[in-house]
Amino acid sequence: MTASQELSTFLRAQRSRLRPEDVGLIPDAVPRRVPGLRREEVARLAGVSTDYYTRLEQGRKSGPSESVLNAVARALNLDSTARRHLFHLARPESLRAPGQVREVQRVRWETQRLIDSWADQPALVLGRRTDVLATNALGRALLFDFDSIPAAQRNYTRWMLLDPQARAVMRDWETVASEMVAVLRVEAGRFPEDRGISDLVGELTVRSAEFSGWWADQKVLAHTHGTKRFRHPIAGDLELSWQGLALPGDDDQTIFVYFADPDSPSAERLALLASWYAEERDARRPAALRRTLATPVPSPEDPPMPLR
Repeated sequence: MTASQELSTFLRAQRSRLRPEDVGLIPDAVPRRVPGLRREEVARLAGVSTDYYTRLEQGRKSGPSESVLNAVARALNLDSTARRHLFHLARPESLRAPGQVREVQRVRWETQRLIDSWADQPALVLGRRTDVLATNALGRALLFDFDSIPAAQRNYTRWMLLDPQARAVMRDWETVASEMVAVLRVEAGRFPEDRGISDLVGELTVRSAEFSGWWADQKVLAHTHGTKRFRHPIAGDLELSWQGLALPGDDDQTIFVYFADPDSPSAERLALLASWYAEERDARRPAALRRTLATPVPSPEDPPMPLR
């Protein structure tokens, strides 16, 4: 879709979700033939003419002012994420040529070292399009070893919707998967000319039975924090909190770290998973490397080894 078509579809979807009583209007005595508010009602609530709002919703009004967009957002009861999405659609900041490829995102070695130091917390770094840019050992053990697949396929939403392992490990898969589609729609609004997003949307449309319905819902979501429930084949059932940590200086990169409540069954099971993964990883090392790692490094105070 073009930007104006995306804006039109988004506004109609938000209008259809509201009832008159949701915005302080008196409900009709007779049920409406079409759910949601009428255009003239949104226009009245936003303080603009019906003709102006109609042209805006139909994509025939370019460059609406910030004050008008804020008024429409208030009229439609949009939260902060949906409000930002509305601004991205109505006043796209990107002036790139259609299809222009953005620079490849890379994780700084300091970031990789940071998440690797969290031996007891699964972590991963997501970039634009929900691409998986980096993981730590426990993150790979809990979710999936994204390093084992080609870089072009390392996308969290793609994994969530297309990999049977994601359905198996997420106890609330449908909720989590639909939320990731809402996150991806935010990304599509921010980067309307990003061909990687359009290619991903096309692939998911073809290969996922659920994606098209969720995408058509026009829901948007900021991925910041929450709780997820897992059913892991090794650790069993876990309930983990997670937190998104934006990386200053690294545009569009966010660390997501999972953690359990102290002394909870989930904490014990997460520790079990960390121990199992460490043992399994050590067992896969070549015998010579295991002997090298097991050999203590002499300190300067140690006597010299005798020559033979």
